Amino acid sequence: MVRDMIPWRRKRGGGKLLRQERSEENPVMELHREMNRLFEEFFGDLETGLAWPGSTGLRSKAGTGTVRVDVSENDKEIRVTADVPGMEEKDIDVELSDNLLTIRGEKVQERDEKKDDYHLVERSYGSFERSIPLPGGLEEEKAKANFKNGVLSITVPKSAEAKANRKQIPISAG
Repeated sequence: MVRDMIPWRRKRGGGKLLRQERSEENPVMELHREMNRLFEEFFGDLETGLAWPGSTGLRSKAGTGTVRVDVSENDKEIRVTADVPGMEEKDIDVELSDNLLTIRGEKVQERDEKKDDYHLVERSYGSFERSIPLPGGLEEEKAKANFKNGVLSITVPKSAEAKANRKQIPISAG
């Protein structure tokens, strides 16, 4: 059967690739398995978006490189709070255009250590981008951003007409 010729299969309900054991070892198939393992280790589980523990894998805009945000709204304003630990305000760019709030950041770390018997240079890069659609009726020119202790808070006030257009809808039982 064709399925017996495939060197890998998926767990039931799990999605992770499993290697089928074979009595003979084919070098091409071994390379195929090793490449699958390397991709899973580097990118994590692409179906669930979860990285392996200890993985430093890269992510798309929707993966681990994504900043976590809370969006709240009251009668006066919309507030977006983003957790960006380990970053400084100079590493972050906030843009609001046509009711689309975009938060971008990039962090570059460099470590240079020289001792008598070795010289160590390490560089790491990480970036994220998150775009959040906001409702109309905002005063974009009055938007403010504040950064403190790794938390970015963005406040966008509502316009007077947006405040006036709010309508409470009564709920009836039955």
